Amino acid sequence: MVCHLLGTIDFDVSLALQHRLVYESSADADGQITLLVCEHPTTITIGRQGSRADVHLDSNQLRTEKLDVRWANRGGGALVHGPGQLAVYPIVPLATLGLTVGQYLDRLQEALSLVLAEESIATARMPGSRGLWGRSGQLVAIASAVRSWTTYFGAYVNVAPPMRLMRHVDAISGRHSPMSSLGAERQQPVRMTSLRERVARHVAAAFGVDHYHLYSGHPLLAPMSRPQREATARAG
Repeated sequence: MVCHLLGTIDFDVSLALQHRLVYESSADADGQITLLVCEHPTTITIGRQGSRADVHLDSNQLRTEKLDVRWANRGGGALVHGPGQLAVYPIVPLATLGLTVGQYLDRLQEALSLVLAEESIATARMPGSRGLWGRSGQLVAIASAVRSWTTYFGAYVNVAPPMRLMRHVDAISGRHSPMSSLGAERQQPVRMTSLRERVARHVAAAFGVDHYHLYSGHPLLAPMSRPQREATARAG
């Protein structure tokens, strides 16, 4: 497994990179897993299980907040993204590794549960929904997609994101399920640097990887032109 720490990156740019990596992974048979870990500027996305009705902000409020609402071809409902939320995007070749989609989701969710346990945060599941909850609300949203039997998107860990906006969005469609953060759960700051390392370590272990490499950035980001990014993002 190789893990790329991308810092704060535009949502469309990250999606274009994921599509490129999915294409390359589908063409290879070496079973390599690529993990992208990043944060996004503030935006709202709606997955396949969500609807515009789950975003309780009208057009004027969205303009005032300078927020875009994007439809995303992933599982899960409506989510607010922003600095302080860790996006975890594993590119996993399911067929090569002999995994079903359900097995992949179970392993990813368990890996993130172990990450939070190392932060002394106990988590629980909600029947019928993917994700992790603490005493104060939902801490982790699972929102994955599969193309050519290779995964992309993945999960979002609320470390210290813009909670004010999250209160206006229902992550589970048609049901108010309050979002919370690791900082609120622990009542003290959580170091993003140590959390990123733990995410990489536990995701690698979840898929049977003994050794992995950490890199800053990704070489494919620089040559991507804006038209290429926009075309890929529109494709979902």
